[in-house]
Amino acid sequence: MTKAEYTELKKLIPNKNIVIVTHKNPDGDAIGSSLALYGYLKNFTEQVSVVVPNDFPEFLKWMPGADEIIIFEEKKESVSQILLQAEIIFTLDFNHYSRTGDEMQAVLSQTSCLKMMIDHHQQPDDYATYTYSDTGMSSTAQMVYNFIEAMDDLSLIDKDIATNIYTGIMTDTGSFRFRSTTETTHRIVAFLIEKGADNTEIHENVFDRNSYHRMQLLATALKNLVVLPHFRTAYITLSQKELEKNHFKKGDYEGFVNHALSVNNVILACLFVESTEEKMVKISFRSKGSFSVNEFARNHFSGGGHTNAAGGKSFDTLTDTVKKFITTLDLYKTQLNG
Repeated sequence: MTKAEYTELKKLIPNKNIVIVTHKNPDGDAIGSSLALYGYLKNFTEQVSVVVPNDFPEFLKWMPGADEIIIFEEKKESVSQILLQAEIIFTLDFNHYSRTGDEMQAVLSQTSCLKMMIDHHQQPDDYATYTYSDTGMSSTAQMVYNFIEAMDDLSLIDKDIATNIYTGIMTDTGSFRFRSTTETTHRIVAFLIEKGADNTEIHENVFDRNSYHRMQLLATALKNLVVLPHFRTAYITLSQKELEKNHFKKGDYEGFVNHALSVNNVILACLFVESTEEKMVKISFRSKGSFSVNEFARNHFSGGGHTNAAGGKSFDTLTDTVKKFITTLDLYKTQLNG
């Protein structure tokens, strides 16, 4: 976006009815960026809402403003009206309406108000009036910081906004270890700590408050770990029965795929999770180096994301999905071993 567009947008925001929307199965970056923007926009208008397609993990519900989030799945009619009556809609951490799920996508497609996209995923759609898209960014939360800076309002970042931005950056960078974490990211994080973000407390809230059942589910996942040395690949499966046995709650398998990627000499890792409710297998992909799981997911599993982190889905059985995955690896054997 140009400076002129930011100036234009700043004039449009005051006293408007604004809705912030993020993607289905929201993660730390989705919630962190949305709540940070919510806190910022409250300086200009009282009519600000944060809408998520479905519920989000317990380990994010401590975040400042989390109790204000409205869940579309729980109040479809009233939330549909909120979206249809909005004067401005900000879409965060996704770049195509389909990422919000079929029903919410249908409602968003009916809206005709001004829209702004803030997102760092590849191949953005063109639905937005204003688009801030940068695939090189560590997180959408970092982009929200940049957005506030471009609006000349860094002075408005308080402890709550800083905490939410920090959480979004931390979770989407794997605690600052992914290559998308730059020197600029660290400078921003330093600024956020100066503004009151408690890095130790945030880390503990997100990562160090595991339930007994989540730890048992992790044990099951590690027991199911399979390594394919000739493809430098590892994968984990979790069936619906295994989820139920371990009293699964939303977000419990967050980060499990990284355990597969941590195996020595593995550069491609996948987590396959069966969901009988959604009648699909959810897939998380991670990679190291130049192997693009974004392209892999887009080409074979109706997904996408980033070069080294992406998601996908399959409507086959869990067993057949894994078989397809292994068969597909033959096409990439040279790349994976190159």
